[in-house]
Amino acid sequence: MGLFKNLFTWWEGASVTTAWHSRRHGCGVGEDHFGNRYFTGKKDGRRWVIYAGSNDVSRVPPEWYAWLTGQLDGAPDEVLPPPPKFLRAPMPNLTGTRQAYRPPGALEQGGRRAAATGDYQAWTPDGA
Repeated sequence: MGLFKNLFTWWEGASVTTAWHSRRHGCGVGEDHFGNRYFTGKKDGRRWVIYAGSNDVSRVPPEWYAWLTGQLDGAPDEVLPPPPKFLRAPMPNLTGTRQAYRPPGALEQGGRRAAATGDYQAWTPDGA
């Protein structure tokens, strides 16, 4: 089903024509840790990506995005220094999942907030 599916879908990885065009008219530049492959045109120097999985630009790391948009001349592996050791991998947006942050007063946490501390004074229109 993979080849048949790729004939008619463009939103999951490369279509057959894109893969053929990339092999014939492009030069492979590199691959990121997600498995996305990056190409540049042999004649015109255009840059493009073939995604490993769904076609979503948020799955392109910042250094490769900079290369795609022409902010870097060479591949990020060659041009940029190695990332610092303290740098962590980015977290995806967890909104709408079970791992999403829920404050103590949220309905999922029982719906009870902490008692007011008394440091808040409500505004009244007549200043009284």
